Formats: sequence, structure tokens, C-alpha cells
Amino acid sequence: MVSRVIPVENFDLVIFGATGDLARRKILPGLFRRYCAGQIPEGSQIIGAARSDEGDEGFRKTVAEAIREFGSGSHCEDGTLDQFLECIHYERVDAMGEAGWQELKGRLRDNVIKAFYFSVAPSLFGALAERLRSFGLADDDSRVVVEKPFGHNLETARALNQTLAQHFDEHQIYRIDHYLGKETVQNLMAVRFGNMLFEPLWNAQYVDHIQITVAETVDVGGRGGYYDKSGAMRDMVQNHLMQLLCLIAMEPPARFEPDAVRDEKLKVIRALDPVDYHHIVRGQYGADENQPGYRAHVEDPRSRTESFVALKCHISNWRWAGTPFYLRTGKKLKARTSEIAVVFKDAPHSIFGTDAGQHRNVLVIRLQPNEGMTLDVTIKEPGPGGMRLLDVPLDMSFAEALGAEADEVPDAYERLIMDVIRGNQTLFMRGDEVEAAWAWTDPIIEGWQNRGEVPKPYEPGSSGPEDALMLMHRDGRKWREIKA
Repeated sequence: MVSRVIPVENFDLVIFGATGDLARRKILPGLFRRYCAGQIPEGSQIIGAARSDEGDEGFRKTVAEAIREFGSGSHCEDGTLDQFLECIHYERVDAMGEAGWQELKGRLRDNVIKAFYFSVAPSLFGALAERLRSFGLADDDSRVVVEKPFGHNLETARALNQTLAQHFDEHQIYRIDHYLGKETVQNLMAVRFGNMLFEPLWNAQYVDHIQITVAETVDVGGRGGYYDKSGAMRDMVQNHLMQLLCLIAMEPPARFEPDAVRDEKLKVIRALDPVDYHHIVRGQYGADENQPGYRAHVEDPRSRTESFVALKCHISNWRWAGTPFYLRTGKKLKARTSEIAVVFKDAPHSIFGTDAGQHRNVLVIRLQPNEGMTLDVTIKEPGPGGMRLLDVPLDMSFAEALGAEADEVPDAYERLIMDVIRGNQTLFMRGDEVEAAWAWTDPIIEGWQNRGEVPKPYEPGSSGPEDALMLMHRDGRKWREIKA
């Protein structure tokens, strides 16, 4: 199996906040990998823009260090990195003032695709958008990429949309959620809509329930100040988990085109029922022998912000009526894993008697680590002594299926940035989609704030608070084990 790399057109990409953590860890190493793969044409420009006074050579040194630290490690010493650095330039720009904008404009070329990546705080989005237009850097074919958090609630998200809309049309705005760039997420669409095997069963008649889990082992780290104003609901559920829910539950679009896909995702969000407070569990990790707890990390001994949330929700449409969706995410859990589990119903009648036990088919879409899919099927246990059944997985791990080529599967950021250059918005959120997600999320947050709820404590390295387990147990179900 040989993957096909299709070069994009010549482009100028300006990264605002180019000296920040996201640029160093993801954006710049990802662009280097695309260069090594032959996808970035010669002559393209990648221009860093920030407040520090680095200059071209200083920034190229920063880029080289970031690639060696966070990149794949290959091609750094064979001259390829030096060739890539020739594409790199830098301009000192004041996002809130006038300095540097004329110089940046002088770097840009006519008759090439121009993209502007806002790897900065959302408070700067409006100022950057306004200056791109007023100084004549952007035209009607330019693209702007904005990072989450896209708003803090519906009101602020709507204000951000309106601010960007003053300067750019919707087709020029790329709201990035890196989860949608993961290979397995896109394979989910291929599995559903490219095969006859699953789609006829993809409904309430055959599916018992669906679990979506995004578990992290890390604490809030250096993000404590931001995280304590956000929490797991805003930081993860409103965007990452919501996008996974939409893809798993959406109707087949008429075509695999940006607005056709996003129209169906929007229908899912609008069909979500309000969540009863009995179906929500919030948690906050405590301290252990070696590490302080959440409240110490955020330097607030009375913080009521959740580092864990689990909830049960329903989608009111014909396909999913009565089928519960269980979502959970948290920090300082026992393993780092992201997965979607589609749990099918039991066979209507067991011909093997009660001794055979209960067995279910479960399709697991694993996003990280070890991207891939497994399908649990029931077979006879080998050997004499009667009909004993067991569940075994049909495994499609990318690492095993693709061999060495699995290492060459593009990172989510690589894929999404190349889609920006192509002008393909399929894997990016539309403005009305973002607002609909906040419209569903806001009442949940307001509800627990009005009730003065305190998150349930849980031990670091566990699966979360006990109340989250009871959320499933009350329904006669249980969470899948969190494991690496």
C-alpha cells in the first residue's frame, strides 16, 4: 500500500504567534513533515509573526530547534531541513498597533494563495482581522485559521463570529479542531458511508448505547490560569467530544463536500435534548503522594472548576430515539486514551442457553494512542467440553495494517493546514455549528453554577469519581476500562 501525496499550490502562510507553544510543538514540525513528503512546493513562504525581535536567522534557529525536539527526527541532518529553512521568514508585528504591518505586507506575493494562522488568544482575533484588511494584506481569496477556544459561551462566540464576519466571508474562515484531522476520525466516515456492513445497523434498533471517552494522564500543568476559567466542559466537551458525537450520529450527507457534511453535523447538535442534572457528573482530581491536587495547581483552594465530566445525553430524531450517548473526559486519569465505542444490542435469543453468558458486538474506534479500529465478535472457545463462547477482536491497527507507512500518516495539524491551502473546509467548524454547540452547553454550565455544585473528588490515576460509574450502573451498563 503506497500513500499518494498531492502537492498543494504555491502559498504564503503567515503564523501569528509563531514563537508560541502550539507553533513550536505542532504547526512548524507539521509543515516540515509536509515539506519532506513533497507536498509543499518550492518557493512557498512560511512567515512567522510575533512581538519578539528575532529576525529571519533567529527565527530559523527557533524553527530548527522545534523540529529537532518535536518532529519525527528524520531528514534533519541530510540537508532537507536546511532547504526547508529557506522557506522560513520572520516579521515583528504589533497585533494591537501599527508597527510591522507594512513590512509584513512587503513579504507577501501577488497571485499566490495567502493564509493567516491566528495561533494567538481569541482576544486578538478581531484586531488581527481588522489590520489584515486595513493594511491590504488579505484579499477575497485569503484564508484565516482560528484556534479554539472559540468563545467562552454563546454570547462571546457569537461576538467573535460577528467580528470575523466584518472582515472575511464564511468561506474564508477555518475554525480548527485538530480532532477532526485525525486519521481514525476520517476513517469513521469511510467505515460508515463507504461500506454496506455497518450503516444498516447504525440506529436505535441495533445499537444499545455509544460511549465517547477522552482520557488524559496529565494535570492542568502551566495552563492552570486558563483552565480554571474554562473547565472540562468548555475545554473538551463543547468542541472535541461534540465533534466526535456529530460524526458518529450524523445522517449520510448527499456528497462529501464541506457544507453537505457540516449541515448534517449541525442537525445532530440541534437535535440534542437538554441534559438533566441527574445525568451529569463533575469531578476534580485530588493530591497524591507525589503531586499536588487540582486546587494547588490552579492556586485556588476553593475552586469549583471541574477537571472531569461525564454525562448522558439523547438525540431526538428517528435514527437515535431512545439510544443513550455517554460522554466522559478528564485529566489525571489512569491512562491516556481517546476512543468511541459503539455497543450493539444482544442477540434477541440465545440458542446456547444461559451457561453461554452474555456477549455483545462492540465496534471501537481508537483515536489515540495506536490509532485503529476493532470489532468484538463472539466465537466458540476452542477445545472440547461443550459450547463455550468468548469475544475476540477483529483488529485493524494502522501500525499493523500499514507497517512502516503508519509512521508516515500525517499528523492532524499537517492534514488540516494542507486543507486550508486547498480551500477545503470539510474538517472545519462553521460559525452556526459553533454557536449551536454553545447553545446546548451553556444551560448545563449555568445549571450547576446556579445550584452551587462542588465537583466530586477523585484520586489521580483512577477512572474518575465513583458517581461517574454509577451514571452507567443505574442503566445496567458499565464504562469501558480506561487503558493505554
